[in-house]
Amino acid sequence: MSSHERWNALLAILARDGKVEVDAVAVELGVSAATIRRDLDHLSRQQMLTRTRGGAVAGAISYDLPLQYKAARHAPEKHRIATAAAALLPPGSIVGLNGGTTTTEVARSLASRADLDRQGGEPSVTVVTNALNIANELVVRRHVKIVVIGGVALPASYELIGPLADGVLREISLDFAILGVDALDPEGGAFAHHEGEAGINRLMASRAGRVIVVADSSKLGVRAFARICPCSAIDTLVTDRDAPADMVQRFRDAGVEVVQA
Repeated sequence: MSSHERWNALLAILARDGKVEVDAVAVELGVSAATIRRDLDHLSRQQMLTRTRGGAVAGAISYDLPLQYKAARHAPEKHRIATAAAALLPPGSIVGLNGGTTTTEVARSLASRADLDRQGGEPSVTVVTNALNIANELVVRRHVKIVVIGGVALPASYELIGPLADGVLREISLDFAILGVDALDPEGGAFAHHEGEAGINRLMASRAGRVIVVADSSKLGVRAFARICPCSAIDTLVTDRDAPADMVQRFRDAGVEVVQA
């Protein structure tokens, strides 16, 4: 288990239990107590937890895992999903991308598509995003026109939300919206943990001619706090090959095209 994987695991346990104890979590993760102590010290310096005698506790406020700690989760699956989703976009598309690790991979796949990089020509794809990290990666790509909506930044996801973001989205039209989600249920639809993110994602979907959700199989069949949209508003789901066949069929029965990468 790499250090990033251990940090992810420790933060997930902390979110689940509210506290961790060095000896117990060392056994759970199969590493030494000394390694866990170093990991907790590192996360404490990042202000992700509060160290205690023999372990750590969550901070006073609830948090979602920052993007930098989520990136290692299901990384091969996310890369395949992103490549398949980016391939669905024809040249000349106007596409909305929300924040998240999978949509960040979609942005990278778009940036590396040779057929979009026309020498000396105009940008061949327009990306509208509320994610600062995606804008930062794509702004140097000459074949991509970047439109960044305004708003208040969320430190965990680098996303911009709020009335300023709403105002820009209401004035534009998208060919596609590619949305990363925290949960996706065949009956309940797409969900986010944060109600502000859900609101922006819902508006982005409403401005698009076609809505594509990118989600690895761990997010399927579950719900989160704030609903983004019902499955009737989703045209395509791009997920990984580990998605259970019965779950895939439930999405298809709900009218969603399913692509497994």
